[in-house]
Amino acid sequence: MAACLPALVGSGDARVAFFAKRDLLGETGKPVEGLWTLKDAERILRKQLPGGGWRYPNPHAKESSPLQDYDQLETYRRLGQLVEQFGFDRSHQAISAAAEFLFRKQTDGGDFRGIYGRQYTPNYTAGIVELLAKAGYAGDPRIERAFRWLLAERQADGGWAIPFRTSKQRFQSKATHNAIRSPTTLEPDLAKPSSAMVTGVVLRAFAAHKDRRKSPEARKAAELLPPRFFRRDAYVDRGSPDYWERVTFPFWFTDIVSALDSLSLVNPALKKREVTHALSWLRGRQSKSGLFELRLLKTGDPMLKYWESLAVCRVLGRYQMAA
Repeated sequence: MAACLPALVGSGDARVAFFAKRDLLGETGKPVEGLWTLKDAERILRKQLPGGGWRYPNPHAKESSPLQDYDQLETYRRLGQLVEQFGFDRSHQAISAAAEFLFRKQTDGGDFRGIYGRQYTPNYTAGIVELLAKAGYAGDPRIERAFRWLLAERQADGGWAIPFRTSKQRFQSKATHNAIRSPTTLEPDLAKPSSAMVTGVVLRAFAAHKDRRKSPEARKAAELLPPRFFRRDAYVDRGSPDYWERVTFPFWFTDIVSALDSLSLVNPALKKREVTHALSWLRGRQSKSGLFELRLLKTGDPMLKYWESLAVCRVLGRYQMAA
């Protein structure tokens, strides 16, 4: 872990340097609010709509798929940037407004609906819960309602899947297109196996909640992931094994770094050979510079390699403390 510190602290990016000093060195002298006035943060905030959300940049997408709530998707993405890369929380008006925008998308049952049209979205529900919990909403009753929904929607093996994928049509090329455009909600087949991709995303929500991460349900889900590392998913979404190696930050789908990040919070003492192998795999990708050479899913951010290296160092630090 120490080998990456010079590169992170000397990255030239105030955000990366701040979180490296705080999370890896334990320095707490400077308040995180100092990052909130950076130009990159202000650029994101300027585009926030009066209702608290952000507008999806491609209007043609909305026209081609009117049932999909693309603005909810864009708000989720922007919230992730503000929370994960600038340390924003609910004390800032922009975050409280974004939270209320998203809570308006929550159904009476507890899930956040719309990104897949009228279909259930355990992955996006959990992704939104993860960010809201990190932003200070962990004790909000609406977050508790979302967790109850997630627990009720587990597959029989204790993990999660996209419900419409569990139907017998899941492998047809137009299944996603048809499901998202369906005027009715497709019910899940909970007897089918869970998806590693979806289970990994849901586990992030549990990991972000200090009480929920200790639950037996979180521990059981955590045990499901390691045997699936570097293997094909049960479903077609990100089904190729090499998706485990395609990483990004803020976390989006499930990759090896995001999975280990959750595991290191839920149960760092989990002794499975797949975890040991994955940690060795990561260590083997550390370059002489101290950064980790990983396959980046999104290459538009020139600082992504630093963010990923920071995420890896956090993981390795937690496992080192648990050893």
